[in-house]
Amino acid sequence: MRSFVISWCLLGAVASAGNPHVDFAFGVLAERRGDDARAAELYESARVADPTAGPLVRRGVSRLLDEGNRSAAVAMFRDYAAARGDDPSVQLEYADFLVNQGRGDALAEKLAVETLDRVLASHPGSPPVVQRLASLVPDRAAELAASLADDDPAAAMLFASLSRGLHDGDDVEARAEVDRRFLKAVDAHPRDPALARRASEHFRTTKRTDEAIDVLRTHADAAPWSLDLRARLGVLLFTAGRDDEGRGELEKLLVIAPEHKLAHQALAKHFRKAGDDEMAMRHSAELLRIRGGDPDEFVKLADEFLAAEQPAKARILLEKAAFDHPDDFSILRALAIATRRDPATRSRAPRLFREAESLLAEGETPDPAFLSESAECLIEAGQTKAAEERLRSAIRAMPADAKQETATALRRLAGLWEAGNRNTAAAKALRQRADALDPP
Repeated sequence: MRSFVISWCLLGAVASAGNPHVDFAFGVLAERRGDDARAAELYESARVADPTAGPLVRRGVSRLLDEGNRSAAVAMFRDYAAARGDDPSVQLEYADFLVNQGRGDALAEKLAVETLDRVLASHPGSPPVVQRLASLVPDRAAELAASLADDDPAAAMLFASLSRGLHDGDDVEARAEVDRRFLKAVDAHPRDPALARRASEHFRTTKRTDEAIDVLRTHADAAPWSLDLRARLGVLLFTAGRDDEGRGELEKLLVIAPEHKLAHQALAKHFRKAGDDEMAMRHSAELLRIRGGDPDEFVKLADEFLAAEQPAKARILLEKAAFDHPDDFSILRALAIATRRDPATRSRAPRLFREAESLLAEGETPDPAFLSESAECLIEAGQTKAAEERLRSAIRAMPADAKQETATALRRLAGLWEAGNRNTAAAKALRQRADALDPP
């Protein structure tokens, strides 16, 4: 303990000697201990010893602003910027500070503009500087935009943004200049994803889809790992009516990235539109498996699989849904039905029907389809009487337009009575009623 105290005192002596590194370290320690006053003292000591250290200056400026001493904070940042006059990033930071702290103050904005002009003189056409100056001095926007390089990605994107504020949307010459700069920048930097996205959007929003496609094609060829923009290329090809090309691009993408959401979504939409329900369901199922979805989305797609007599696919989809939505009756209801219809899992269905029914509110009755399907489980388990009650309830609850489903339930109930040599006349009446609803 004595050695720790001695070491602490020695380090304190070093700190008081004005070593900025030690002062800063002790400042951090004091701050951790909650001694903010001592921390501020040590940080300021470190800054005085090394006035060009950005982190120390920022701490000092922040402290002065917290104390309400704005003029001192501005002076501290001004001295720091003057000492780092050859560093453009520091000058930009100083200009931003003046604008943010000035809040419309004409003198602060004037100082910011002068600072930015000095940087621009040594770095002509610098996009970060041009962007700030164009915002502060809108009258100079056209001149500043013209100073931007025409083959640099950031410059091309900034030129397009400035041009929108300077020219009408139907200005053909202005648009042509934006086109030229985007295409030149893409040609010089085909791998830049931000540039490719902005350039393709420029052409797409000006109703030139083929040009937008060409930009993305150039980018995809140069950067095959740019998966999102390759998916975007496929979508644009569909938009242009070039379906075979779009499908080919997206299918190649899925070989590389089997779980790419946009690719599955676009292909599902494409196949649905083309009338290929099998492929549409396949990609829709993959999309739901990857990103999840609302219960209604899962149930709707599962119903499509069931209607196509593919209960196993419906069951697998709904098992994922049940994991995401364990307390949703519609999911467990659909899962129980799909599980019963899938021969490989039929034995598990009774438990799922019970679990689903337990989620119903007190006094709430299951729907007719649920009752009919669960009745089949009871029949398979030899619980005929209970199955009959379920079928009766299902028949009573059937809507008027569900004639085929009602007829099926009527025939099933009649069959149970006939198999047990019971209610012969009633069974015959049920069959007559079923034949009237749905002629054999």
